[in-house]
Amino acid sequence: MNATDRGTDTDTDTVRAGRRTVRLHRPEKVLFPDDGLTKAEVVGYYRRVAAAMVPQLRGRPLMLERLPEGLGGPQFMQKDTPGHYPDWIRRAEVTKEGGTVTHTVCDDKATLLFLADQACLTFHRWLSRAGRPDHPDRLVFDLDPPGPDFEAVREAARQLCGLLGELGLPAALMTTGSKGLHVIVPLDGKSDFDTVRGFAQDAAEVLAVRHPDRLTTAVRKKSRGDRLYLDVQRNAYAQTAVAPWSMRAKPGGPVAAPITRQQLDDPQLTAQSWTVKDVEGVLEQMAARPWSGAPARGRSLRTARRRLDALR
Repeated sequence: MNATDRGTDTDTDTVRAGRRTVRLHRPEKVLFPDDGLTKAEVVGYYRRVAAAMVPQLRGRPLMLERLPEGLGGPQFMQKDTPGHYPDWIRRAEVTKEGGTVTHTVCDDKATLLFLADQACLTFHRWLSRAGRPDHPDRLVFDLDPPGPDFEAVREAARQLCGLLGELGLPAALMTTGSKGLHVIVPLDGKSDFDTVRGFAQDAAEVLAVRHPDRLTTAVRKKSRGDRLYLDVQRNAYAQTAVAPWSMRAKPGGPVAAPITRQQLDDPQLTAQSWTVKDVEGVLEQMAARPWSGAPARGRSLRTARRRLDALR
């Protein structure tokens, strides 16, 4: 980054991203007050993970979690793209009840850094792409612990991956940087959201029947007891899930980090094992390419549905 007029938080700075130069505003503005992390460090983090993160965002409508004054200040979820955003940033107009909304799409590093300068700390992506918004190419199971013990999440993820294996569906794992894990199934994008969500719900019910003392599909919290809730609610039109390598708007700057199946067996694993405070640790995890074993193409649910029905 090239600094100009340093000395106050009204300074500007610039950073190159491919063919573009992105201007940063108030780079020394502290966004994580407990940790002293500045906007420049947030932008620097996204600059370093862009090669792995942008492919996970490309082509998808985004919901952007923005905190212009940092943690402890105003926080809002941005769906509609402001008119002042540069023309080179891609937009995607999608339908909503009673009209349309124009989401931002992050197709390149310059867009990622521009959005970071807008104090977008966390990127939430659609499970479908802008060209076919009604047909998801990702299915997500959200596993949050019922209490402080993360072992319940690790065990549920192992059991879920086992079931998905029976159904012929490869799965990818990711710590959320918040409380739990996401188990993600790449799809071929040919099924609509109702079909995908119905499949996810039925799979969750099969797993809950196998482990009734530990797992549940009960939506109401008071009905769950101390069992882990197999959450499939994200599998719906216009719903989002935190993007891989995104930081979270929490003290310490925890990161949503892809992991391997082997790392799932690490008793030290938590939802916040990787943080922006330890960027080198995040980069080491990124360089290990934890999702390199995932298939290049998503799977159809047709065969998996027949196998699932046979288990019910």
